[in-house]
Amino acid sequence: MPRSKKDQRLPSPGIDSSIHAMTDKRESLLSPLAATSVDAVRRHNRKPDDIRTPYSRDADRIIHTRAYTRYIDKTQVFYLVENDHITHRVIHVQIVSKIARTIGRCLRLNEDLIEAIALGHDIGHIPYGHFGETCLSELCEQYGIGKFFHNVQSVQFLDRIEDCDLTMQVLDGILCHNGEADDLKISPEPCQTWLAFDKKVQDNADGRRTKEPMTLEGCVVKFSDTIAYIGRDVQDAREVGLIGRTTPLPQECRDTLGDSNREIINTLIYDLLENSNTEDIGYISYSPDVEKALISLRSFSRIHIYNNKKLTSEREKVKQMYATLFATYLNDVEEELRDAKIFTDFIDTSWISQIYLQSATSPELVRDFIAGMTDRYFAKRYEECVIPRRIEGKFS
Repeated sequence: MPRSKKDQRLPSPGIDSSIHAMTDKRESLLSPLAATSVDAVRRHNRKPDDIRTPYSRDADRIIHTRAYTRYIDKTQVFYLVENDHITHRVIHVQIVSKIARTIGRCLRLNEDLIEAIALGHDIGHIPYGHFGETCLSELCEQYGIGKFFHNVQSVQFLDRIEDCDLTMQVLDGILCHNGEADDLKISPEPCQTWLAFDKKVQDNADGRRTKEPMTLEGCVVKFSDTIAYIGRDVQDAREVGLIGRTTPLPQECRDTLGDSNREIINTLIYDLLENSNTEDIGYISYSPDVEKALISLRSFSRIHIYNNKKLTSEREKVKQMYATLFATYLNDVEEELRDAKIFTDFIDTSWISQIYLQSATSPELVRDFIAGMTDRYFAKRYEECVIPRRIEGKFS
């Protein structure tokens, strides 16, 4: 039954004002060092914020991007492994979001900001995990457009390609989420202007991870990324038989962190809560004992999981796939072959920012097209390049 005109009316200013008042009251209960709605800064601010907080609106904008939908078929660690129960990016970002919001709630930080950063932090990841990133980075350098880093690419997708006009606080948290392996204790470093933020992005693109997140919320997501994957990768490795289900972790890890993903997550969360300060100084930190055990667990995973020959045996083929697709699509762009996939599925679509298209070079267009692919789409495009097309019945 159609809704009446009365039912279709927009909320009245009175309702809007009461919701904003409730939001202000809720944010007044946060830590004095937490980011609030008043702090939010957008590059363009084309539309005023509605009943949602600025950071909540950012989370919604991220979820509705094309890049976010492609999380569904981007593998985390175990690419080329057929198993429905291993972690894909779409699961990983949900786990990061849940862990980070739990920590943020206990530390009286802004959960809306935490959620937005967590949901967008891995959008720049590309087919075949971190090895795919290595392959694409080498090609980018070969074609004169610098190195490739997934955190910079996440900002690229959200700030330039789809032009979501997100707040600086969210983009900054996404940019600074990686590199957590060396961090024991981190404090926010202010970023005052968009000019300073753009320089921070460029520094990261040049391979210089120079500054920490500008908010405590960004620091929490950075730590939560590790908490989400470190035990889960062991769980997945046991699931696919890369390591035995009864293969013990190093003694130091078991004694300090536990032996299961559940125990590891629980230990790391509690340790952060006990060793962080969000009331007057402002930092997020592990204890030295937990950090030491975490380093040991990373070393174990690097040897037995990430560099395991069973997982890395197909790398040369993957590298060749990247080289073939990059060369093919670069030729398509330079020859302006409008029926090529890079045009029909990327350049000529309605959701791409025209400002981005006007400024991007041909190699940059190819980089961004490939970076946005899912594992399955990537493999299908490669097959089209190398397998002759069969003609059904007759030429037409």
